[in-house]
Amino acid sequence: MCSCDHYAWILWVSFEISLELQTFIQCLHSSLNETPNLVFVLCTDFLEHFYEKYGSFIPLCESDVLEQLSQKFGPDLTHRQVVSPPLSSFRLLTASFLVCMYRVTYNKHTLTLEDLSTLDDQNWVNDQVINMYGELIMDAVNQKVHFFNSFFHRQLVAKGYEGVKRWTKKVDLFSKSLLLIPIHLEIHWSLITVDICNQQINFYDSQGITFKHVVDNILRYILAEAKEKKCAVYQKGWKMIINKSIPQQKNDSDCGVFVLEYCKCLAMKEPLQFTQEDMPKVRKRIYKELCECQLKERNPHGAN
Repeated sequence: MCSCDHYAWILWVSFEISLELQTFIQCLHSSLNETPNLVFVLCTDFLEHFYEKYGSFIPLCESDVLEQLSQKFGPDLTHRQVVSPPLSSFRLLTASFLVCMYRVTYNKHTLTLEDLSTLDDQNWVNDQVINMYGELIMDAVNQKVHFFNSFFHRQLVAKGYEGVKRWTKKVDLFSKSLLLIPIHLEIHWSLITVDICNQQINFYDSQGITFKHVVDNILRYILAEAKEKKCAVYQKGWKMIINKSIPQQKNDSDCGVFVLEYCKCLAMKEPLQFTQEDMPKVRKRIYKELCECQLKERNPHGAN
């Protein structure tokens, strides 16, 4: 469920972005050879709808505009380069105008625009984004995968198995195919997965760091859970694997986004085929998926 101030949008378009929007339209007009009024109306309607749907222009891409225009003027837009410069300028101009009342709710999760804005540029993704995205992943695979809340490991470390035992009171972990456990240590995100069928605990880190004590924590938890649920077959025989040949980040801000992309690919049984260069698009895609409360299909040519 989303909401925004429609009248604020109208006033803002009228008084704050008219010059920038007109420049944008003129560039498109020169490329499309259509009347300025028609292009203006099409773009204004699209941008208004986009703003209402997503609460900001953070996830706005050149391809979004081109797709809308191609529906009217055909797919053969030979001057795609005219879209990018004015669109970049337009996005910068609108970045400060945010819909303070915008909300996205899904099951027990609620995201504000402040939460969603952690997906902008090189911001650090917060727990609220991590946890709601995990919920979308579980629903996308019909609950065959279980995603642990990002606070799980902290609680496990602080209070031991007894402190988290109730977290799976209504969940049979050993009926799942895969467990996804995001790990947040101070300022860095990593991921642990538990392959139930093959009894493997896998560690994924986008900076190539190994936190063996974290893997040990999860192993002890799994053994305790198996004992509690009287699953003798899972009380021994576990293997621990540190995955090294995986996509790596090249900055200090995208670890959370890498973890979400690991989670999605592993849950959907897709190869980890993305790079640091894909992160701007991945951030925008995740933002849209959260607002739409549904995962998008993966681009067969790589990260969306």
